[in-house]
Amino acid sequence: MADLSDRLGRPLTAAEEARGQALLADASALVRSFTGQDFTRTDDATVVMRAQQGEIRLPKRPVIDVTEVVAVGAGGAPDLPIVGWQWDGIDIVRTAVDSPSINLPELWYDEDVEAYPGTYRVTYSHGDAEVPADVVAVVARMALRTMTAPSMAGGLTSETIGPYSYRTDGSGVGVAVVMTDDDRKMLELAGYRRKAGMSMTRWR
Repeated sequence: MADLSDRLGRPLTAAEEARGQALLADASALVRSFTGQDFTRTDDATVVMRAQQGEIRLPKRPVIDVTEVVAVGAGGAPDLPIVGWQWDGIDIVRTAVDSPSINLPELWYDEDVEAYPGTYRVTYSHGDAEVPADVVAVVARMALRTMTAPSMAGGLTSETIGPYSYRTDGSGVGVAVVMTDDDRKMLELAGYRRKAGMSMTRWR
């Protein structure tokens, strides 16, 4: 809650603290959904993905370490650990087409196209020790826009000056937290949103 209080320039009231918790949670969920990132440290996560031209681009960043790459068998073929794979130190794991597998039966050599179609299970660690400051900034301003909106009805902005008052259509901020184009642009420029070209099969 300090992130909201510091930006607001005053301590939060009890009601604002209660609402602020929910708004921060909603804003964080929107940012995670938009970027596809968790922004928290996770050790030994497992993801199953299809290699593209011998490369597997890991979806969660920053990648800290890659510990295992296993070829997923199809049609009854066993899953087999791969040797000879390489991690580029950033987010790509390269698997050689003819990379040998441990204890690979001769039968699978003859039928490897169908038995091993290029899907791999990768075990790796990723995430940040602390949420990046620019992500905190985006989440906080999303929450504050909603918390300080003059009306709880989305799209309405009103102000009273002496005996005069007016009401206009606003940005849609009301009860619900919304992500603006500026929020999205900031996250994209910071490199948090993954570009197209990744193929993910499923998570475990």
